Amino acid sequence: MKELEDRIRQDGTVKPGNVLKVDAFLNHQCDVELFDHMGAEWARLFAGKHIDKILTIEASGIGIACCAARHFGNVPVVFAKKTQSINLDGEQYVTRIYSFTKQREFPVIVAKRFLNAGEHILLIDDFLANGKAMNGLIELCGKAGVVIEGIGIAVEKGFQSGGRELRDAGYEVESLAIVSSMDAGTGTIEFA
Repeated sequence: MKELEDRIRQDGTVKPGNVLKVDAFLNHQCDVELFDHMGAEWARLFAGKHIDKILTIEASGIGIACCAARHFGNVPVVFAKKTQSINLDGEQYVTRIYSFTKQREFPVIVAKRFLNAGEHILLIDDFLANGKAMNGLIELCGKAGVVIEGIGIAVEKGFQSGGRELRDAGYEVESLAIVSSMDAGTGTIEFA
Protein backbone atom coordinates (compact mmCIF):
# COMPACT_ATOMS: atom_id res chain seq x y z
CA MET A 1 0.00 0.00 0.00
CA LYS A 2 1.83 3.01 -1.31
CA GLU A 3 0.23 5.43 1.16
CA LEU A 4 1.56 3.45 4.13
CA GLU A 5 5.01 2.99 2.54
CA ASP A 6 5.23 6.73 1.87
CA ARG A 7 4.27 7.50 5.45
CA ILE A 8 6.90 5.09 6.79
CA ARG A 9 9.55 6.77 4.61
CA GLN A 10 8.41 10.22 5.72
CA ASP A 11 7.87 9.68 9.45
CA GLY A 12 9.51 6.35 10.29
CA THR A 13 12.87 6.09 12.01
CA VAL A 14 15.27 3.15 11.85
CA LYS A 15 16.91 2.36 15.18
CA PRO A 16 19.81 -0.02 15.86
CA GLY A 17 18.81 -3.66 16.28
CA ASN A 18 16.34 -3.76 13.36
CA VAL A 19 13.81 -1.54 15.14
CA LEU A 20 11.48 0.51 12.94
CA LYS A 21 9.92 3.34 14.93
CA VAL A 22 6.56 4.45 13.54
CA ASP A 23 5.05 5.93 16.67
CA ALA A 24 4.23 9.24 14.96
CA PHE A 25 1.29 7.64 13.11
CA LEU A 26 0.86 3.92 13.90
CA ASN A 27 1.57 2.75 17.41
CA HIS A 28 1.61 5.73 19.76
CA GLN A 29 0.00 8.64 17.96
CA CYS A 30 -2.68 7.27 15.62
CA ASP A 31 -3.49 8.61 12.14
CA VAL A 32 -7.13 7.53 12.02
CA GLU A 33 -7.58 8.48 8.35
CA LEU A 34 -4.63 6.26 7.43
CA PHE A 35 -6.08 3.48 9.63
CA ASP A 36 -9.38 3.80 7.74
CA HIS A 37 -7.59 3.47 4.39
CA MET A 38 -5.72 0.43 5.73
CA GLY A 39 -9.03 -1.14 6.77
CA ALA A 40 -10.45 -0.53 3.30
CA GLU A 41 -7.42 -2.18 1.74
CA TRP A 42 -7.72 -5.28 3.96
CA ALA A 43 -11.42 -5.45 3.06
CA ARG A 44 -10.42 -5.44 -0.62
CA LEU A 45 -7.69 -8.06 -0.08
CA PHE A 46 -9.98 -10.36 1.92
CA ALA A 47 -13.07 -9.77 -0.23
CA GLY A 48 -15.25 -12.85 -0.41
CA LYS A 49 -14.12 -14.14 2.99
CA HIS A 50 -16.76 -14.49 5.66
CA ILE A 51 -15.53 -12.64 8.77
CA ASP A 52 -17.43 -12.90 12.07
CA LYS A 53 -14.85 -11.16 14.25
CA ILE A 54 -11.44 -9.55 14.15
CA LEU A 55 -8.88 -10.67 16.73
CA THR A 56 -5.82 -8.61 17.64
CA ILE A 57 -3.48 -8.13 20.56
CA GLU A 58 -3.18 -5.13 22.85
CA ALA A 59 -2.20 -2.44 22.52
CA SER A 60 -1.06 -1.32 19.07
CA GLY A 61 -3.34 -3.63 17.12
CA ILE A 62 -6.55 -2.29 18.64
CA GLY A 63 -6.84 0.97 16.70
CA ILE A 64 -6.18 -0.52 13.28
CA ALA A 65 -8.45 -3.51 14.01
CA CYS A 66 -11.32 -1.22 15.03
CA CYS A 67 -10.97 0.88 11.88
CA ALA A 68 -10.77 -2.28 9.77
CA ALA A 69 -13.90 -3.73 11.41
CA ARG A 70 -16.01 -0.96 9.90
CA HIS A 71 -15.05 -2.22 6.42
CA PHE A 72 -16.13 -5.78 7.30
CA GLY A 73 -19.69 -4.83 8.25
CA ASN A 74 -18.85 -3.48 11.72
CA VAL A 75 -17.91 -6.91 13.06
CA PRO A 76 -16.79 -7.06 16.72
CA VAL A 77 -13.11 -6.66 17.56
CA VAL A 78 -11.68 -8.86 20.28
CA PHE A 79 -8.27 -8.07 21.67
CA ALA A 80 -6.06 -10.43 23.59
CA LYS A 81 -4.93 -8.91 26.87
CA LYS A 82 -1.34 -9.05 28.05
CA THR A 83 -2.04 -8.98 31.76
CA GLN A 84 -4.43 -10.71 34.10
CA SER A 85 -6.80 -8.38 35.97
CA ILE A 86 -9.86 -8.57 38.18
CA ASN A 87 -11.94 -7.51 35.16
CA LEU A 88 -11.04 -10.74 33.38
CA ASP A 89 -13.57 -13.20 34.72
CA GLY A 90 -14.87 -16.58 33.65
CA GLU A 91 -12.99 -19.16 31.62
CA GLN A 92 -10.10 -17.98 29.49
CA TYR A 93 -7.83 -19.06 26.68
CA VAL A 94 -4.24 -18.33 27.70
CA THR A 95 -0.84 -18.69 26.08
CA ARG A 96 2.54 -16.99 26.50
CA ILE A 97 4.54 -15.08 23.90
CA TYR A 98 7.88 -13.33 23.75
CA SER A 99 7.90 -9.68 22.68
CA PHE A 100 10.92 -8.51 20.69
CA THR A 101 10.21 -4.84 21.37
CA LYS A 102 9.55 -5.32 25.08
CA GLN A 103 12.30 -7.95 25.46
CA ARG A 104 10.21 -10.15 27.74
CA GLU A 105 7.63 -12.91 27.78
CA PHE A 106 4.05 -12.18 28.77
CA PRO A 107 0.69 -13.94 28.90
CA VAL A 108 -1.91 -13.47 26.19
CA ILE A 109 -5.47 -13.90 27.41
CA VAL A 110 -8.93 -13.96 25.78
CA ALA A 111 -12.15 -14.71 27.66
CA LYS A 112 -13.68 -17.86 26.21
CA ARG A 113 -17.06 -16.19 25.76
CA PHE A 114 -15.63 -13.91 23.04
CA LEU A 115 -14.29 -16.69 20.75
CA ASN A 116 -16.80 -19.36 19.81
CA ALA A 117 -16.08 -22.60 17.98
CA GLY A 118 -16.77 -22.31 14.27
CA GLU A 119 -16.54 -18.51 14.07
CA HIS A 120 -14.56 -17.08 11.16
CA ILE A 121 -11.77 -14.84 12.41
CA LEU A 122 -9.48 -12.30 10.76
CA LEU A 123 -6.26 -11.68 12.69
CA ILE A 124 -4.86 -8.14 12.51
CA ASP A 125 -1.68 -6.66 13.99
CA ASP A 126 0.58 -3.67 13.49
CA PHE A 127 3.90 -5.52 13.00
CA LEU A 128 5.08 -8.93 11.89
CA ALA A 129 8.76 -9.77 12.37
CA ASN A 130 9.57 -13.17 13.84
CA GLY A 131 5.91 -14.12 14.21
CA LYS A 132 5.83 -14.81 17.96
CA ALA A 133 2.78 -12.62 18.70
CA MET A 134 0.84 -13.94 15.70
CA ASN A 135 1.67 -17.53 16.60
CA GLY A 136 0.28 -16.83 20.06
CA LEU A 137 -2.99 -15.60 18.56
CA ILE A 138 -3.09 -18.63 16.27
CA GLU A 139 -2.63 -20.89 19.31
CA LEU A 140 -5.56 -19.18 21.06
CA CYS A 141 -7.67 -19.65 17.92
CA GLY A 142 -6.79 -23.35 17.88
CA LYS A 143 -7.89 -23.72 21.50
CA ALA A 144 -11.17 -21.95 20.67
CA GLY A 145 -11.88 -23.99 17.54
CA VAL A 146 -12.37 -20.94 15.33
CA VAL A 147 -11.56 -20.70 11.61
CA ILE A 148 -8.74 -18.31 10.71
CA GLU A 149 -9.73 -16.68 7.42
CA GLY A 150 -6.55 -14.62 7.09
CA ILE A 151 -3.94 -12.44 8.71
CA GLY A 152 -3.73 -8.70 8.07
CA ILE A 153 -0.48 -6.97 8.96
CA ALA A 154 0.29 -3.26 8.71
CA VAL A 155 4.10 -3.53 8.51
CA GLU A 156 5.98 -6.76 7.87
CA LYS A 157 9.73 -7.02 8.25
CA GLY A 158 10.21 -9.19 5.19
CA PHE A 159 13.85 -9.86 6.03
CA GLN A 160 12.75 -11.75 9.16
CA SER A 161 11.15 -15.19 9.09
CA GLY A 162 7.65 -14.62 10.53
CA GLY A 163 5.77 -13.89 7.32
CA ARG A 164 7.42 -16.68 5.35
CA GLU A 165 6.73 -19.22 8.10
CA LEU A 166 3.06 -18.23 8.36
CA ARG A 167 2.60 -18.41 4.59
CA ASP A 168 4.42 -21.77 4.49
CA ALA A 169 1.99 -23.00 7.16
CA GLY A 170 -0.88 -22.20 4.77
CA TYR A 171 -2.16 -18.89 6.14
CA GLU A 172 -3.14 -16.06 3.83
CA VAL A 173 -1.03 -13.16 5.07
CA GLU A 174 -1.75 -9.72 3.61
CA SER A 175 0.84 -7.17 4.70
CA LEU A 176 0.23 -3.59 3.60
CA ALA A 177 3.94 -2.66 3.69
CA ILE A 178 6.75 -5.21 3.52
CA VAL A 179 10.12 -3.81 4.52
CA SER A 180 12.83 -5.64 2.57
CA SER A 181 15.73 -3.83 4.26
CA MET A 182 16.50 -0.92 6.53
CA ASP A 183 19.69 0.70 7.74
CA ALA A 184 20.01 2.53 11.06
CA GLY A 185 23.19 4.26 9.91
CA THR A 186 21.70 5.87 6.81
CA GLY A 187 18.02 5.78 7.85
CA THR A 188 17.07 4.17 4.54
CA ILE A 189 14.05 1.89 4.29
CA GLU A 190 13.39 -0.31 1.25
CA PHE A 191 10.15 -2.12 0.45
CA ALA A 192 9.49 -5.40 -1.34
